[in-house]
Amino acid sequence: MEKRKVAVVGLAMLLLLVMLVPLGCISGGGKIAVISLSGPIQAKSSFFLGSAITPELVREQLTKAERDGTVKAIVIQVESPGGTVAACQEILNEMDRVKKEKPIVVSMGDMAASGGYYISARADKIVALSGTLTGSIGVISQIPNIKGLYDKLGIEMQTFKGGKYKDMYAGLRELTPEEKEIMQELVDQYYEQFIEVVAEGRGLSREKVRSLATGQLYTGIQAKKLGLVDGLGGVQKAIDLAAQLAGIEQPQVEYYKLEAPSLWSLLGMTLDEWYSLIQMRLLGAENYFLLETLGCTYPEPCYQ
Repeated sequence: MEKRKVAVVGLAMLLLLVMLVPLGCISGGGKIAVISLSGPIQAKSSFFLGSAITPELVREQLTKAERDGTVKAIVIQVESPGGTVAACQEILNEMDRVKKEKPIVVSMGDMAASGGYYISARADKIVALSGTLTGSIGVISQIPNIKGLYDKLGIEMQTFKGGKYKDMYAGLRELTPEEKEIMQELVDQYYEQFIEVVAEGRGLSREKVRSLATGQLYTGIQAKKLGLVDGLGGVQKAIDLAAQLAGIEQPQVEYYKLEAPSLWSLLGMTLDEWYSLIQMRLLGAENYFLLETLGCTYPEPCYQ
């Protein structure tokens, strides 16, 4: 009778252990979460510009993988030509935070250039296709000078400013030599930050990275030879590497799906977004985006 009680208690404890401990932990397996990031990198998503990679999106996906105890490693598919500096830096910070707990492997698609490479540079491993276009390490900031257009249209702008350089970004006049130096210094700072990230992430010297940071694109094959990526292959190669880093022999793979914009999310647009939608309808997409470009009074530096 006593032995029977012991056996029942033992069986109950075993069942409790199975319920509390994920199956992956017992069998030596686990899950690999695959997150797909596609589009330009920007601070906020836009209904008008299509899909985009935003810090909010990346944070949401990484947090989901981070909180799932059965996920042992993460593969991030990157398909992007780059984007704004601040958004790239925020995304990189999120990836750095999560990879302290779970290894991250980047799988590059057709293009992972400039900001697309920036957010990939400090991953535990990077895999690219032989035909992937990557690199393009550099920064750009542009101020359109539309004074000639205004003159042609007979529009005269009168400027009242407080601050010596307050109107230098308006694009209504030629920049002075001093203002050009200010802009170049700004760009140089962001350029050095890019070089630092790549040097740290890839284990290369600053001098080596600087020699590669000409803004040019490299194929996956060239990037492998230059030390910018670790291996050649597709997403399955990245999954295999992630499994090795996590010590998983037979991983389950879960592809995270992004939610498509719903009717309710469109109805939840702000008045400014509805106004922009009406403008686009009246003016046409090409004219609308031209006005948006001309109306941008501050140049936003881009890893693009």
